[in-house]
Amino acid sequence: MIKNHDELHEECGVVAIWGDDNAAQLTYYGLHSLQHRGQEAAGIVVRNKSRKLNIHKGEGLVSEVFNKEKIEKLSGNAAIGHVRYSTAGGGGIMNVQPFLFRTLDGMMGIAHNGNIVNANLLKKELEENGSIFNSTSDTEVLGHLIKRETGRFVDRICKSLEKIDGAFAFVILVEDALYVARDRYGLRPLSMGRLPSGGYMFSSETCALDIAGAEYVRDVEPGEIIRVKDGIIKSKKYTETLPICNKLCAMEYIYFSRPDSNLDGINVHTARKTCGKTLFEEAPVEADLVIGVPDSSISAAIGYSEASGIPYEMGLIKNKYVGRTFIQPTQEMRERGVRMKLSAVSSIVKGKRVIMIDDSIVRGTTSKRIVKLLKEAGATEVHVRIASPAIKFPCFYGVDTSTKDQLIGAQMSVEEIRDYIHADTLRFMTEEEMKEATHGVGLCLACFNGEYCTKLFSYQEELDK
Repeated sequence: MIKNHDELHEECGVVAIWGDDNAAQLTYYGLHSLQHRGQEAAGIVVRNKSRKLNIHKGEGLVSEVFNKEKIEKLSGNAAIGHVRYSTAGGGGIMNVQPFLFRTLDGMMGIAHNGNIVNANLLKKELEENGSIFNSTSDTEVLGHLIKRETGRFVDRICKSLEKIDGAFAFVILVEDALYVARDRYGLRPLSMGRLPSGGYMFSSETCALDIAGAEYVRDVEPGEIIRVKDGIIKSKKYTETLPICNKLCAMEYIYFSRPDSNLDGINVHTARKTCGKTLFEEAPVEADLVIGVPDSSISAAIGYSEASGIPYEMGLIKNKYVGRTFIQPTQEMRERGVRMKLSAVSSIVKGKRVIMIDDSIVRGTTSKRIVKLLKEAGATEVHVRIASPAIKFPCFYGVDTSTKDQLIGAQMSVEEIRDYIHADTLRFMTEEEMKEATHGVGLCLACFNGEYCTKLFSYQEELDK
């Protein structure tokens, strides 16, 4: 798959079901609603009536990997599922999740959203002690750690999680229980819901709970591990020695999560609208219409329009059916690729002063091409407003961003970026404005300010390049 490194990509999304006879079907629906978090691969592990775990997974979209016949074969009342966009470890069928471990103690399925920053160090230690890895994914590390610990299974998981640093939402299915855990920083989201059947559902976003008909109960807390067994939920902190904080990735609000999801009690659409409103209040400009770059910027554009009184229009149309493997080997084809993905509506923007709202700028090439599209369609002015601060640092917590030397925010001033993309004016949000838009919820802003929540281990070399 050819990746567009001028766009942000989340690594993956997870779903877990316990106590519903349609576990595989509900997991499928949940994964389908999380498709925006990963389009490269999908998989489901189900516990059947004999308490054995069965798996089906493959590369492609959820609807490509699964059909009615395959779902029917995955009968059982408990399941975990995963959609993947590869970052750490790379792609390939060997890295498609969930992973299913077969041991003398029984079978264990594991799926993971995020990135373990000390995975390479742990892999080296495990291999020196005899572990053999079947993939290059950091998710497999947890399975080997659990296997090497002793005691009750929940204690083995807790001891293993204490050794892991980074961002994660783990769902672990064994023959008699389901375990879910969230990193102690709260970087990756994970929510819990109650199904109409009386069972439980966990997912990376609340939109997956909605599609399955589950009633939202609460978010899994940072540093928390939950066990569901025999219909009974037990919860505790998996560590008593390491500090716990709440640093949800700011990009969940800015870009990754669906507008109908709620994070830490705040609706994503509402937060994005607030960002748009703030951009108007802090950087107003005379114009004739407001447009948003589809899809994640629409909410912010609506917020800017409502606050300013300037009409919101669909000045850009997104083609949702562009092939995911579209190859662009030449500059001419890259330019044509942008036109295949986005079209400017000339009848709307011609002769108009346009405010273009976007969620972020990574390398700047896409923003430059969109501004060019609008001006070629007849826009007399294009004022760009970005509903996030400038991205100046790479992310090592499961977000696929470019290296620092490819991030335009790290290489140029705001005025230099404005000149590069040929905008008439340009304004990013500030970090304080971002915090206010999310009502003071704890946020990780490392990609904006370089203040990482963890040690970076082997990734430090990449940062220092």
